[in-house]
Amino acid sequence: MQEPDVSGLPRPEARGPETPEKKLRPARTNATKQRLFDASMELIGERGAAGVTVDEIAAAAGVSKGTVYYNFGSKSDLIAQLLRHGVDIMLGRLQTIEGLHADPLEAMEAMLGQAMDFMDDYPSFARLWISENWRSPSEWGKLFVELRSELLAVIGAAIEKVATTYPVDTGIARGSLEAAMFGAIFVVGLDRQTYNPERTREQSIAAIMTIMRGYVLR
Repeated sequence: MQEPDVSGLPRPEARGPETPEKKLRPARTNATKQRLFDASMELIGERGAAGVTVDEIAAAAGVSKGTVYYNFGSKSDLIAQLLRHGVDIMLGRLQTIEGLHADPLEAMEAMLGQAMDFMDDYPSFARLWISENWRSPSEWGKLFVELRSELLAVIGAAIEKVATTYPVDTGIARGSLEAAMFGAIFVVGLDRQTYNPERTREQSIAAIMTIMRGYVLR
């Protein structure tokens, strides 16, 4: 008998690009999912999704190959759920600053700090996101659309608070501004990890904040 999902995450059947005939099976525990996430992100970050086998992922996570298939069904389903899991971690971190700052620009800086911390902890996730998100066609294209929308919604809510507190440049399309902030988080965070490790977290945050400060009219 299959054990229930105790991960606390939404059931994956309601998410992603899977069909009714091919639904993802939830991981038995959040600890198992986290081990698989860490192992997969490390391997995929080094060689790309296509260059990693289920055997390698299972060995790196310290579980059996059968455990991977029992929980996820296939490597494709595994990567889909790991993308979901990674975004859930990032969303959780971004949302921890809610209500902590009266000034929305300070709240935005704090949110960017959480994003940079996520990039520090999971640089391979950023590499996977950037390499696969714009691949055409992408096996996980529909899932990327969904996950991107969830992250943009959090960024958009933070921008909206800035716009209701400060005079802003209404000539800037809100959607483009959200995309600029979203892209900068991944690119600046990954650039720091890959090419400029001497660059500080605060310098990276300040660089991205120039986008927001340009939006606010002084």
